[in-house]
Amino acid sequence: MLRHMKTTLNIDDSVMAFLKKESARRGCTMSELVESALRLLFQQQKKRQELPPLPTFKSEGSLVDIADRQSLYQAMEGR
Repeated sequence: MLRHMKTTLNIDDSVMAFLKKESARRGCTMSELVESALRLLFQQQKKRQELPPLPTFKSEGSLVDIADRQSLYQAMEGR
């Protein structure tokens, strides 16, 4: 069973004009277009929140004392 809720939204006139044109171009209702846009927005937000964990690794200590600028430059330049 499909359930729909009727609601009122305040939409900027310029956005509403684009919504009307786009829904006519696609051959769908404005409600269908708004609903699909909101679904897409929510799916994208969910994907952003579900990031994989960062990789971990074991280190045998630092190779360079980063407080020693000269040794840092030498390590970066491969000397």
